[in-house]
Amino acid sequence: MLIQSKNVWVSGNFIEAQIEMEDGVIKGILPYGTKEVDEDYGEEKIIPGMIDIHCHGGLGFDTNDAHREGLVMWAKGLLEEGITGFCPTTVTQSVEVLTNAVKNVADTVKEGYEGADILGIHFEGPYLNMKNKGAQPPQYIVVPSVEQFKEYQEAANGLIKIITMACENDPDHALTRYCSQNGVCVSMGHSGTTFDQALIAVANGATGITHAYNGMNGLHHREPSLVGAAMALKDTYAEIICDGNHVVWPAIRALIDAKGKDHCIMIDDALCAKGCAPGEYFLGGNQIEIRANGSAYLAGTNTLAGGTMKFNKGLQNLIEKVMVPWETAVNMVSLNAARYLGVDDHKGKIVAGYDADLVVLDKNFDIVQVFHHGKKVK
Repeated sequence: MLIQSKNVWVSGNFIEAQIEMEDGVIKGILPYGTKEVDEDYGEEKIIPGMIDIHCHGGLGFDTNDAHREGLVMWAKGLLEEGITGFCPTTVTQSVEVLTNAVKNVADTVKEGYEGADILGIHFEGPYLNMKNKGAQPPQYIVVPSVEQFKEYQEAANGLIKIITMACENDPDHALTRYCSQNGVCVSMGHSGTTFDQALIAVANGATGITHAYNGMNGLHHREPSLVGAAMALKDTYAEIICDGNHVVWPAIRALIDAKGKDHCIMIDDALCAKGCAPGEYFLGGNQIEIRANGSAYLAGTNTLAGGTMKFNKGLQNLIEKVMVPWETAVNMVSLNAARYLGVDDHKGKIVAGYDADLVVLDKNFDIVQVFHHGKKVK
């Protein structure tokens, strides 16, 4: 397969180029017009396949539901919005529910499926701070335990790659250290940590901040809290929900300006209701409702519980609402997540030898075409 465009994203620039794909990888990048092509996309932009590291579900399925058919259906649906790799994300629940959830993901990966690549599991909870729980069900929040986590990881066949936890509640930072030393990214979230406590957590292996601004104490000039840590600690990765509801545009811009282009990761925190009509749904056993702005709330409250934003529209928000440069925006939806997960040796770039995961966008940021391992999927 050989395609071309006058706007191919290569090393921080849009260039005129051809992309040659073979056996699921990018075989080579050629000057525009070198060979006869299978598809010519003209002025439409081609960027790397997008990666979502924090998404609970969509199309009526939730990761905690733990059934293969729903997970596969969701994985296929993600390709239609340009997501070629993702991390199914749990929500705090009972040991039985969480064990079944991670086992279902592991079994599905082992058996094989068609859809966006599962790059790991994001284990959000149950080791959270009760005061900053957000929509997470409080009855299942527990103290971090290395032994319990080992059991979850065994059920997941080692697929848990990110854990969101309140590191300030981790006794002697034992789980923080265990995860960081065993291939699991520790992300501080749903946390009441102070700025100084965040520094200690980072010193013990934490490398990320979950949905910055949400599920944590606010920024204050005498106590910067986790928000201040997200801004000040340049080599930590910070997730940010870019739907305009969870965080307003100026606050998103402030975080990005503080951290730079290489350590912010766009997420949607999507729920099972993504792709469904507004109405009543459930998250971790709690009833939620989707309102006209597209976000989810605990039923009868103004407590945010997740989003339904399509990823390609989040990219548009970054460019047109937050007004960051293209390089920052594209990094936030692809390369930064690949780096965080340690898969940037084959994902997150349009480079020879990398997976042929590509997204073609029109001027309205609508999806024209998606290539997943070199195959057209939309």
